[in-house]
Amino acid sequence: MGTPDLVKIETSKGTIEMEIYPDLCPITVANFEELANSNFYNGLVWHRVEDWVIQTGDPLGTGYGGSEKMIKLEINRKLSNVRAAVGMARSNDPNSASSQFYILKRDAKSLDGNYAIFGLVKRGMDVVDRLSVGDRMVSVTVTKGTPTE
Repeated sequence: MGTPDLVKIETSKGTIEMEIYPDLCPITVANFEELANSNFYNGLVWHRVEDWVIQTGDPLGTGYGGSEKMIKLEINRKLSNVRAAVGMARSNDPNSASSQFYILKRDAKSLDGNYAIFGLVKRGMDVVDRLSVGDRMVSVTVTKGTPTE
């Protein structure tokens, strides 16, 4: 696996830090980074909070909105729907992911092969576990990974 990019999500309840994997999911990561770098995510609410998952990225705050662009479903078998995994939400159309993403609070391996996992929370799962519907992403920043060799 190549060098991950780093994402910091400042929320109304604390900071979530995650790695995202451009080498494993280049389309998905490029889409996420384009949105983050344009401040698309800043101020959006966590519109879905359940015992197993949280979801955000909808400018409408309803779960039915997104950005103007949809991307192709990108599955990498090296990544699985486990606790702390970050994946793209979508409608029934496999190629309908846009801006909404989720973070798993517990394993959901039944989703493997159907949703694009593109990252993993490294710090802040305590924040993920505390978030409620209506809490906000204050800011989302991406730092490009630098090779360690």
